[in-house]
Amino acid sequence: MKFVLSAEQRMFGDTLRDLLAEAETPKTIRAWAAGDTGPGRALWSAVAEAGVFAVAVPEDSGGAGPLPVELCVAAEELGRAAAPGPYVETLAAADLLDGSPWLPRIAEGEAIVSLAVPHALDADAADLVLTVDGADCEPGEPVTSLDPARRLFRVPSAGSPGFTDLGALLCAAQQIGLGRALLDVSVAYAKTRRQFGRPIGEYQAVKHHLATALVELEFARPLVYGAALSHGTPDFARDVSAAKVAASEASYATAKTALQVHGAIGYTDEYDPSLWIRKARTLYSAWGTVPEHRARVIAAL
Repeated sequence: MKFVLSAEQRMFGDTLRDLLAEAETPKTIRAWAAGDTGPGRALWSAVAEAGVFAVAVPEDSGGAGPLPVELCVAAEELGRAAAPGPYVETLAAADLLDGSPWLPRIAEGEAIVSLAVPHALDADAADLVLTVDGADCEPGEPVTSLDPARRLFRVPSAGSPGFTDLGALLCAAQQIGLGRALLDVSVAYAKTRRQFGRPIGEYQAVKHHLATALVELEFARPLVYGAALSHGTPDFARDVSAAKVAASEASYATAKTALQVHGAIGYTDEYDPSLWIRKARTLYSAWGTVPEHRARVIAAL
């Protein structure tokens, strides 16, 4: 089955992509990782003006949603730009805060919300920290993260690890965008990096790795949007888990391919794609691990 976005949905995504491209997110990512949230909050406000948070909030609370397909479009573009901050957490929290006075603030981009899944992302920058059952909680000590721009905090009251289905779906959409960004930059690099007098992109082995990454991402993307369409049905949890497994494996495999294509430069802090590679690894196990989601799919068969 082929899932095609409407003209309005494509325009929404294109507008957000242009906004994020102009924002020069690598500078914002590095500032966020260093504890300077000023540029990240400015980007947050710009994303809010584009209507991203409004599509997560019901109309009776000042929003325009919830619109799960539009949320996936937004999450995909946020992943493509590797935008720092708890975007997925805030969007997923809107689904937990039914009738809460926080909802209008989320819709306007005035509130940053973190969720403990089980660690709370960027809890020190959040206005509200919640457990996955919607209860308020207090963050504890910071936890070391493979991605410095994903600052994690312990939440003693979070209990056993958990996640929300909407959050897992938006994380999967984020991974698709992240993977496409890494694939695009790898293809561009393969056209310019030369070995033995030829661009490495002319060698069949490199072409095969890049083509495989593209196929895996293209097969995962319909699962993400198919799950968005099943929102509110009994199949939603199963479809979300299938999407998360496919998106996790595709984006992580693309990150490994990107590292192989770039060579040692892909490890360096100064090289922008390294920010995307780190994020791909951390999102692989965020919002439920691949074995957890695979087990949910099997149980639903």
